[in-house]
Amino acid sequence: MKSYQILVCTTLAILWGGGASTCRAASTPELEPLPPLRCLPPRLTVLSLSVHIQANLGDALVREALKTGVDLRQYSKQVERELQQIENASIKDYIKESKNIASLHTQITACDAVLERMEAMLSSFQSDLSSISCEIQTLQEQSVAMNVRLRNRQAVRGRLSQLVDELVVPSVMISTILETPVTDQAFLEQLHELNSKVNAVKEQAFRETMACGDVTDVLDKLKAKAVAKIREFILQKIYSFRKPMTNYQIPQNALLKYRFFYQFLLGHERSVAKEVRDEYLETMSKIYLSYFKSYTSRLMKVQYEEVAEKDDLMGVEDTARKDILPSLRNRNTVFTLGNRGSVIGGAELEGPIIVPHSAQKSDVRYPFESLFRSQHYALLDNSCREYLFLCDFFLVTGTPALDLFSAVMGKTLAMFLKHMDAYVSDCYDGIAIFLCIHVVLRFKTIMAKRNVPAIDKYWDTLLEMLWPRFEHILKLNIQSIQNTDPQKLGFLDTRPHYITRRYAEFSSAIVGINQTIPHDCTLALLGQLQTEVENFVLRVAAEFSSRREQLIFLINNYDMMLGVLLERAVEESKEVEGFQQLLSARTQEFIEELLAPGFGGMIAFVKEAEALAERGQLERLRGEEARVTQLVRGFAGTWKAAVESLSQDVMRSFTNFKNGTSIIQGALTQLIQYYHRFHKVLAMPPLKALPVRSELLNIHHLMVEVKKHKPNF
Repeated sequence: MKSYQILVCTTLAILWGGGASTCRAASTPELEPLPPLRCLPPRLTVLSLSVHIQANLGDALVREALKTGVDLRQYSKQVERELQQIENASIKDYIKESKNIASLHTQITACDAVLERMEAMLSSFQSDLSSISCEIQTLQEQSVAMNVRLRNRQAVRGRLSQLVDELVVPSVMISTILETPVTDQAFLEQLHELNSKVNAVKEQAFRETMACGDVTDVLDKLKAKAVAKIREFILQKIYSFRKPMTNYQIPQNALLKYRFFYQFLLGHERSVAKEVRDEYLETMSKIYLSYFKSYTSRLMKVQYEEVAEKDDLMGVEDTARKDILPSLRNRNTVFTLGNRGSVIGGAELEGPIIVPHSAQKSDVRYPFESLFRSQHYALLDNSCREYLFLCDFFLVTGTPALDLFSAVMGKTLAMFLKHMDAYVSDCYDGIAIFLCIHVVLRFKTIMAKRNVPAIDKYWDTLLEMLWPRFEHILKLNIQSIQNTDPQKLGFLDTRPHYITRRYAEFSSAIVGINQTIPHDCTLALLGQLQTEVENFVLRVAAEFSSRREQLIFLINNYDMMLGVLLERAVEESKEVEGFQQLLSARTQEFIEELLAPGFGGMIAFVKEAEALAERGQLERLRGEEARVTQLVRGFAGTWKAAVESLSQDVMRSFTNFKNGTSIIQGALTQLIQYYHRFHKVLAMPPLKALPVRSELLNIHHLMVEVKKHKPNF
């Protein structure tokens, strides 16, 4: 029966595709014994088995067994023996390892016990975790609820604490407000606290907080006491301004340290704040008016004793009155700028103001523009300081600040305008007026940089007063030149006229000043003045009998005016350019006149010959052999003496050596050019064959000789 099972097993293995290996594996001791044939599945019946055998005849092992003709029964026995051997060997191995197997069994049993206990523990732990999770969730809910309650309590506590702090009046505040001087820092600190509490109580009272009624009376009494002490302190400071010889800037700076006092009054007792402000405005208005009125009066006493009058015009002749003045230092210059322009310079413009009593002791006198600068710089400085104080202490800006400033400085500014109107209406010093205009323009710029618009209207009013006067003075000078009759000027010579010198000095002064801040109105009036002076020079030149004297007079005057203008004006200015053109034209004409006595014949011949050449009439020169011979020999014999005489004549005629030198050099250059043209004329066909051409001086030799006669000034 056993062999049958092995055979069936082998056959099934072969049929199922396992081969011998499958059979061997099935014969190992670890496998369970094969079930009885009756236990095979129904599908493995004899019929089905034969079907499977038929279907698997193609298997290699089956084909090999059938091919070799092996007896299946013998083969089954052989397999059974092999299996028996393997089974015996396995049993021996099991017996040999029985202790280890027993030990392993013991260990496995122990592990099972441990794992069982761990399973029990984990089950218990899982149960505990489940209960802990429920507790954590409960605690979290409780924590959220407690956190909400805490925030609500903190919010309520914060508001209640703030409310209590705002309403409670500490004893230290009461004692400090009642007993401590206002200048003490502790008083200022408690005043800030009192201000905060009063404002807080007002806010809470608006919200109908019942607790406000408990502290309102105390706060009102403290506020009244603080207002009384502050009022007394500020008024005492203001009254101290009124003491003679007081530097009001010191108590003013002291008030700035306590600017909160006025803020407190303004917030809690407006009537007292207005009283303090009005007292300050009235006091400072009187102080400034008194100070500047006295300063202006004393300042005008150190002005030059002799000032410009209505007869001090360009076209009016100097009289003997001007020559008997006691001292030149006591007289202002009318047409000359000199050092007067320094008043608008950076150093003096914002320099210290003039101290009248010190100047009187030193017997120092000043022109009006210096007094004007000093007076208005003091006004500028005080106005800036006062405006900034008003804005800072009285807490105002814009139009309210300007209104307060006007209340303080209004009378002073009106006094200034009245004084300036009285002085300017009788002033004939154009340079002084023009310098005052530029002082105003610069001071206006300074105040704009300081961001103080307090007296902008005053500056504009002052300019509206000064500009018309300056234009009026210029028109008076223009009219005086128009009315000047050259025939009534007495003896005339070719030197620069005093009227042109006055114009040159005055014009250069105005042009030099105007270059810093140009003004079109000034340029237009100066243009009219220049035109009248040019006409005047031409009228005076017409009084000379000879053209030579006329040209000398014109050149001397143009050169003098140009030289004075160039000292202060730039070369691109209209005045300089105009006189340069006039001087150049008259100089060229004078050079022609200068060359005429010694070289007129040669010059006339050259011009005639060149004119004939242009018209194509050179044949008319064939009859000029005698004239040409005389000109060539005459030039060679007399040119040196003529040049020497020319040089001496020029140096005697012109007061400006530099101008005379320039004219001599121009004349000699023109002479060389004419002689060079004379050479070209003699080289023309009608004159080319003349023997006298050999006597012509070499042009380069002439140039070398001429250079020896140039003056070295």
